[in-house]
Amino acid sequence: MSNYDIKDEKLAEGGRRRIEWAEREMPVLRLIRERFAKERPLQGVRMSACLHVTTETANLMKTLQAGGADVVLTASNPLSTQDDVAASLVAHDEIPVFAIKGEDNVTYYKHIYAALDHKPNITMDDGADLVSTMHKERRDLIPNIIGGTEETTTGVIRLRAMAADKALAFPIVAVNDAQTKHFFDNRYGTGQSTIDGIIRATNVLLAGKTFVVAGYGWCGRGLAMRARGMGANVVITEVDPLPALEAVMDGFRVMPMMDAAKIGDIFCTVTGDINVIDRVHFENMKDGAIVSNSGHFNVEINIPALEEMAVSKKLVRPYVDQYELKDGRRINILGEGRLINLASAEGHPASVMDMSFANQALCAEYMVKHGKELEKKVYSVPDEIDREIARLKLEAMDVKIDTLTPEQIAYLNSWEEGT
Repeated sequence: MSNYDIKDEKLAEGGRRRIEWAEREMPVLRLIRERFAKERPLQGVRMSACLHVTTETANLMKTLQAGGADVVLTASNPLSTQDDVAASLVAHDEIPVFAIKGEDNVTYYKHIYAALDHKPNITMDDGADLVSTMHKERRDLIPNIIGGTEETTTGVIRLRAMAADKALAFPIVAVNDAQTKHFFDNRYGTGQSTIDGIIRATNVLLAGKTFVVAGYGWCGRGLAMRARGMGANVVITEVDPLPALEAVMDGFRVMPMMDAAKIGDIFCTVTGDINVIDRVHFENMKDGAIVSNSGHFNVEINIPALEEMAVSKKLVRPYVDQYELKDGRRINILGEGRLINLASAEGHPASVMDMSFANQALCAEYMVKHGKELEKKVYSVPDEIDREIARLKLEAMDVKIDTLTPEQIAYLNSWEEGT
């Protein structure tokens, strides 16, 4: 195998050890891999995956390969690649990988084009860059496509916009919306890994700090919960009255970003929207404010505006750029505004990604079986897949639950029974 682009193949052995370590925490995916190896449901299917290149993703790639897929992997973010993992997949599993941590934007898209050159039948996206690039620049590939899957809130938003405009050319399953994904991956995974990334980048004590979370979706809920658990005074900013009300009921202070900017010590955006922290907010921040993002793209913080405002910029720690303003205040941007949980840390724990990637694997199988019957729109994960993953996870954790009796089933299905 010669067609790949990684940092250094010599890193492969260390990558393999870390991939094996992650696998111990991924029992559901392991069970699916064992079945895939026997049944080969993806035999002959070409798959292009644009995902964060981590140890957990490696185990998903090995599962798809075990199912018979001819798979290629490229990075979904320039700072999220673990170079030793990329090397291991190439050297030990003969899976072509196009990803180098810290790659520039030109290289990032060169790698996406390489994944598209694989002429996939199934796409697997984390942010919809692969699908959107195909629709804009490689429409010649669309006749080969059965369908795809999407992992992130941001990607699902983009794809639903495409579907609403009648621009989406093939069906997509929104893996992100599975209950076994967003309830756990977004809440517990993002919550823990984002805190991990901020602490690794800065080594600051969270206790006693005012920690501003922009957005109270599932990711925001998880982050706020974990920050409070570390002793921070958590403030939530929102634009939607329902999650804002929920945040109030959960015991958090809720206010506009303009007010939060004046009191915050640490900021983290998790909204999926653009310029959530903007010029006017930087103008009101404290000296030494720490600003980070854990949404998929690096657009939530208006860094170009900060560049214009700053008189100097310097790297004060790995993944910490310090901007000095005309009045002497310093604002610290973490990880170039990219996903801080992957820029300076390792992303979600494997036990959480076990469920997310089980959804990816089973939805790929579902798409192969049913894709030709589906319309050109975004679909939810079938309920039977979601519940089967939850059942397998409980089984792996040795947790038992009750089952309904025939009498209880009859009662729930009857309208004639009353008090």
